[in-house]
Amino acid sequence: MLPRLLAVVRGPGSRRGWRKGSPARGSASAAAAPPVALPAQAQVVVCGGGIMGTSVAYHLSKMGWKDVVLLEQGRLAAGSTRFCAGILSTARHLAIEQKMADYSNKLYHQLEQETGIQTGYTRTGSIFLAQTQDRLISLKRISSRLNVIGIPCEIISPRRVAELHPLLNVHDLVGAMHVPEDAVVSSADVALALASAASQNGVQIYDRTSILHVMVKRGQVTGVETDKGQIQCQYFVNCAGQWAYELGLCSEEPVSIPLHACEHFYLLTRPWETPLPSSTPTVVDADGRIYIRNWQGGILSGGFEKNPKPIFTEGKNQLEIQNLQEDWDHFEPLLSSLLRRMPQLETLEIVKLVNCPETFTPDMRCIMGESPSVRGYFVLVGMNSAGLSFGGGAGKYLAEWMVHGYPSENVWELDLKRFGALQSSRTFLRHRVMEVMPLLYDLKVPRWDFQTGRQLRTSPLYDRLDAQGARWMEKHGFERPKYFVPPDKDLLALEQSKTFYKPDWFEIVESEVKCCKEAVCVIDMSSFTKFEITSTGDQALEILQYLFSNDLDVPVGHIVHTGMLNERGGYENDCSIARLSKRSFFMISPTDQQVHCWAWLKKYMPEDSNLILEDVTWKYTALNLIGPRAVDVLSELSYAPMTPDHFPSLFCKEMSVGYANGIRVMSMTHTGEPGFMLYIPIEYALHVYNEVMSVGQKYGIRNAGYYALRSLRIEKFFAFWGQDLNTLTTPLECGGESRVKLDKGVDFIGRDALLQQRQNGVYKRLTMFILDDHDTDLDLWPWWGEPIYRNGQYVGKTTSSAYGYTLERHVCLGFVHNFSEDAGEEQVVTADFINRGEYEIDIAGHRFQAKAKLYPVPSLLTHKRRKEDVELSDLHGK
Repeated sequence: MLPRLLAVVRGPGSRRGWRKGSPARGSASAAAAPPVALPAQAQVVVCGGGIMGTSVAYHLSKMGWKDVVLLEQGRLAAGSTRFCAGILSTARHLAIEQKMADYSNKLYHQLEQETGIQTGYTRTGSIFLAQTQDRLISLKRISSRLNVIGIPCEIISPRRVAELHPLLNVHDLVGAMHVPEDAVVSSADVALALASAASQNGVQIYDRTSILHVMVKRGQVTGVETDKGQIQCQYFVNCAGQWAYELGLCSEEPVSIPLHACEHFYLLTRPWETPLPSSTPTVVDADGRIYIRNWQGGILSGGFEKNPKPIFTEGKNQLEIQNLQEDWDHFEPLLSSLLRRMPQLETLEIVKLVNCPETFTPDMRCIMGESPSVRGYFVLVGMNSAGLSFGGGAGKYLAEWMVHGYPSENVWELDLKRFGALQSSRTFLRHRVMEVMPLLYDLKVPRWDFQTGRQLRTSPLYDRLDAQGARWMEKHGFERPKYFVPPDKDLLALEQSKTFYKPDWFEIVESEVKCCKEAVCVIDMSSFTKFEITSTGDQALEILQYLFSNDLDVPVGHIVHTGMLNERGGYENDCSIARLSKRSFFMISPTDQQVHCWAWLKKYMPEDSNLILEDVTWKYTALNLIGPRAVDVLSELSYAPMTPDHFPSLFCKEMSVGYANGIRVMSMTHTGEPGFMLYIPIEYALHVYNEVMSVGQKYGIRNAGYYALRSLRIEKFFAFWGQDLNTLTTPLECGGESRVKLDKGVDFIGRDALLQQRQNGVYKRLTMFILDDHDTDLDLWPWWGEPIYRNGQYVGKTTSSAYGYTLERHVCLGFVHNFSEDAGEEQVVTADFINRGEYEIDIAGHRFQAKAKLYPVPSLLTHKRRKEDVELSDLHGK
């Protein structure tokens, strides 16, 4: 008899509030019963009756939105939810994923009491095994982050592993991580319980009803067309799982949803002679690529093999997921790993090898949020085999997004708008998910890069830079140089060097930073997003003054650093805008802001034929000329004086460089170092680059990459959007008060929130930390996400970090909060609060002393000094 996990989900027709879209076949009574009519209209239509769709419906109804219709093409919970292994794990690398999983755990724990439906929730705990020291370091980093957000977690010895799970072979382990509050649950029953609670709150649920088309008018969802009729609606939620890609194409304005399915295998055994207790911990052996959990006294075990099998590349498949064909040859490596970990398993009889589809995304993170092209079209899909763990939290955040206009946490790392149409090629997705699925269990050291889908977007200079030793990273599909390997370096050894400690590229980046400080370097920054906003009258200035926090009514040729804020005063974007003429502006934003920023601007810009927004990212190659000799190089190439008297800071001018006309030269470098940005029409890119390198030889010019840029900007306390700044960060919290026109009588989005915050005080502050007792050569490096302690109490996490080659110390940026235990709530964070604290940064469980500094940074950070010459007292805020 097949286990309940694989049993056909109970028909929902008998449950209150659930309606079948058509009668069951083969039933006399059903044959006489007319099909239930769909409602003519609803506020929200949710597509998908798995754990995602039911979670969204559940949370919408909890937040007061009752006019919700959920449609399922087959039966409820009969998609991938039905085959889910039922493991709920909170141990995740991303903070937002940890929070989603923690909320899901708490929700599922009380769901049975709320609904009366048994969900099989059992708190078993999880054990994450480490066969190598690097894996143990990775677990220690996760453990330190889990503990500070209230999820109990500890690093344990192999002996303790054997005590917790006596059937495990522990001889090859160096340690493990124990998360005692993780659980197992029946995912199908969780979905049914969520659906039951939603229907009791007024949500209407119809199964066996397929959505054929999403109706859109003037960029807004207006309804859906199903095989049972039309429903008019204001909001549509695509929770269609592996069918989401095709469903996204079924509307007048296609919605790009990049995901792809792979086959996923796990086996089920009969019970042991002495059945395993229900409280037996779940085991994750990532180095062995397997997971193991108790299942009805036996085990359930699967994994993520190195050679996954993508499926359904050609398009839509069956309405309900059936068990796919067994493939024991393909599963053999995982089975061998399982037998090594649990040798006694050989005595057990295997019931079945399950093969079911799982969907994966291009970056291993789920997809949620509103479509950038269709208002009211929301998406929650692509769980990368973690749907049960994320389902409760993800459904809550999406419901908040719909009801309030924004979620309660920063979810940019999961936002649909982080992708563009370029990631939706079926060939790209097929190749990328073949890399993504093994990566789920691969050891991910800092600054690793995807290897598939590369060289998709490149600068015209790509081949020239590659021939000169450029090593590449990818951002939003764009190839960007990390650093340049000198001819005498072992290229293969450098590429294979992956570590949590001092990396092999340390000296290479050091030489690039030194050249930026003492001579001149060139960094290809063509990937940055570039928009032009023009108008026939004053429309461009008027709308930009409303959309941006800084004053853009500046003389022609001036550049303004400014935020694009939301109504809460948080950064939707942080950018630079040059006024090219009275009616024309040039906007430069982070690379991965291309889709999000475009959508935000179009959301607020009036439909005026005299106001034009154009994406010109592809039109310009951008060269960052950094260093004190940049002025000499550019003066010689342009036959124009480039000194500060003639070309002041934050100034923009079209010039000739070499033989090329129309080069937009800007006196800024995004690092705080002297130099210029050159925005070059792409047909001139190679010529200008060759001229710059040729003339620059006498000044010691060399190529540099983004690792040097990162070191320079963090040492100068330059915060970047997406790393340090996000939609929940305001200018007043990160030293950006001077870039806000609060007192100029000009209204802008977020102004009221900032005025209120200025009056009440801020509850977090971006702070620079300089590690004091850290040995760069021997100690683990900080990378991002490390807990910050003030006087022994947790106060926040780092957002970015880099080695400061000027200070010869590690520098971290991060937000400090004031979690007052006495008051029981967060308190205002003042400069005095920051300056009076003693700080430590926790790197994989080891705390290092750090000195704190508020923005702006004193001049000592702009001059090279040896470590022993830096007076630590100077680094304290005064």
